[in-house]
Amino acid sequence: MNTLTRKIIMCLTGLFLCFFLIIHFLGNLQLFLPAEEAQKSFNAYSHFLSGNPFIKIISYGLYACIIAHALDALYITIQNKKSGGAFKHDKRDRASKWYTRNMGILGFVILLFLVLHFQNFWYYYKFGSLSLDQSGNKDLYTLVVISFQQWWIVLIYVLSMLALFYHLVHGVHSATRTLGVFHPKYVRWIQKTGVLYAVVICLGFALMPIYIYFTY
Repeated sequence: MNTLTRKIIMCLTGLFLCFFLIIHFLGNLQLFLPAEEAQKSFNAYSHFLSGNPFIKIISYGLYACIIAHALDALYITIQNKKSGGAFKHDKRDRASKWYTRNMGILGFVILLFLVLHFQNFWYYYKFGSLSLDQSGNKDLYTLVVISFQQWWIVLIYVLSMLALFYHLVHGVHSATRTLGVFHPKYVRWIQKTGVLYAVVICLGFALMPIYIYFTY
């Protein structure tokens, strides 16, 4: 598999993950509801996701995309380091954004965050002994609230969303170029759309733990 093919796969998996973030974000907006309503609604939503066969298939696709995206990014980063070794002092580095030059580091931070996120919530929901709410659903909501009452977890989430923001800003723009969905006439709008998407998603996700930390 050549580098271009890997870049295309990385773009496609990245765009799928961007779409998933929208769905995940919309579902998690329920955390901003009043506590009693939020608990009932969020737990019912989580139960629906865990018990729906179609959603399970999508979940397997999500896991595969995360792994493929990370592995392709690692491979491309290593190849770029090897091929760019002789151009360490290339002046083009000064013109590029710092986050463009450090996408690998940002990606690694996000990967570590995902491990923590899955361990905190997904693992406990699937294999832990969560209590049930009044509707008989696993009480994931209470687990979320307890987790976000710890300042260090809130801080990790906020910093991870900052890393995700810069990763998305560059990633959306880069994906459009790699896939050929790019025209100089519309480059500014593509960049603005990417930034707007990144702001809404990352700010929204960052505010969720902050809101819970300061209101419970």
